[in-house]
Formats: sequence, C-alpha cells, structure tokens
Amino acid sequence: MSIQTQPETGFLLNGVAFGADGECSRKPRARARWKRRLLIGVLLIETCFSLPKLAHGQFLSVFDSIFSSIQSDIGSSLSQINQVVQQVQKLYQTTVAPLAAINQARGFVVNSISSFRGEMNQIFNTSFASAVTPGPQQFESILHSRLSAQIPALQTSFTANFGAIPQVNAASPQDRVMMDVDDALGQENLKTTLMADQGSDAILQTANQMENQVAVSTPGSNPLLTAQAQVANLRCQAFMQKMLAAELRQEAGRIAHDNVLVKRRTAATGGINSLITGALTAR
Repeated sequence: MSIQTQPETGFLLNGVAFGADGECSRKPRARARWKRRLLIGVLLIETCFSLPKLAHGQFLSVFDSIFSSIQSDIGSSLSQINQVVQQVQKLYQTTVAPLAAINQARGFVVNSISSFRGEMNQIFNTSFASAVTPGPQQFESILHSRLSAQIPALQTSFTANFGAIPQVNAASPQDRVMMDVDDALGQENLKTTLMADQGSDAILQTANQMENQVAVSTPGSNPLLTAQAQVANLRCQAFMQKMLAAELRQEAGRIAHDNVLVKRRTAATGGINSLITGALTAR
C-alpha cells in the first residue's frame, strides 16, 4: 500500500489557502509587498505636502511675534519719547523762544535797517571835492578813491603838487634832509588813510551782512552772530590803532621838525655872537 504525500495547505488571515511550496503562496507575498510600497509612497507624498504648510505657518508666527513685540514694548517707549519731544518743543515755543517775540525783534531790525542804513551810507560815501586847479583836483580824487591800489599814483601826484627835493647845490644839506623827512612823513600818513578807508568799507560791508542775518536769524544762531560781531570789533580796533600810530608819527615828526628849527636858530645866534665878540675884541 503506497502512501502519497500531499502538499501542506495553509491559510492567510483573509482565508485564502496557500501551499508552502506552491505558486499560490508567492502571489499573496507579492501583493503584500506592493501594498506596503504603495502605503509608503502615499505617506511620503502627504509628508511633502504638509511640510511647506508647517514651515510657512512657523515663518509667519515669527513675524507675528516680532510685530507684537514692536507694538507692545518698543511702541510704548516710542510714544513716550514722542510725548517728551512735543513737550520740550512746546516749552521752547511758549517760554524759551516764543514766536511772537522773535517776530517782534525781527521787525525791529528790519525797521532799523530801512531807517538808518541809507543815511549812514550817504554820510560815509559823501565826497568832499574842494580843489579848483587840475593838479590839486587829481590829488584830491586819489585821496578820496578809498583804494590802496592808488598808492603809486598818490606818490606821483604828491611830488607834482608839493614839489621835489632840491638838488645838492640848490639847498643846504640840513634843509634837504628836513624836506625829505617831512615829505616822507606826509606821504606815509596819506597812504595810511587810503588803506584805512578801504578797510572801513570792508567793515561796513561786514556790518551790513550781519545786520541782514540778524533780521532772519533763529534763537540758536545768536552765539555765532555774537562771535562774528566780536571779530569785526577787533578788526575795527586794529584799524583805529593803525590810524592812531600814523597820527603819533606825524605829531612826532612835527615836534622834531620844530626842534630842528630851534637848534638852527640857536646855532645861528651863537655864530652871530662870535662875530660880534670878535669884532669888539679887534677894536
């Protein structure tokens, strides 16, 4: 009696029969493998679609946190700073530098300019022409030119009007020396007046510019204008010192000239006394 061996039959969970060595057992395995792969693919696709949404939500939440911090913390501090600035500005406009007082001061400056500047310019620029003959007229026009560039013309006109120093044999040596000294002092002082007149014009122009600036100045610019006024004042004092020095030189030259005349009269008197004494002794 022969025994036939039959393949063992198993069952899947869903009730499908399969053999351990048969082909029917390979097909369920392949189907299960494809199901797993399909499930993994679906999960990957869902993950790819969900990650950008999550990142986008986190990115927006960061900006929301920043904006809320600015509005709550920094915004309150900025509003307080703005209130302080407004209060300080109001204090300046009402107490420290009121606008009405500033406009009143500016109006006073403008009225002063319109009232006095024209008359002052007329006084400073009035010409005093008194010469009649051509030579002195030219000399006078050079003196009133108020330009230091006219100094060479002044020297030429001075020699033409007051004469040149005599030649060596035409006058005594003492007389020629005194003539030269007096002419030098006179020309020096006249040249100084030309330079002083030109400097005074520059000072007047500076004063006019400062006065115009005061009419439109702001309270914060007062120290700068005061410093500029002090500088202009120092320049005026320098010109005055120069003119005083020229006047002192001229006075010293006049005194020296008078003293020379006294010396010459004394020497002449001594000579006459010697002649008289000699004449009386000879008798």
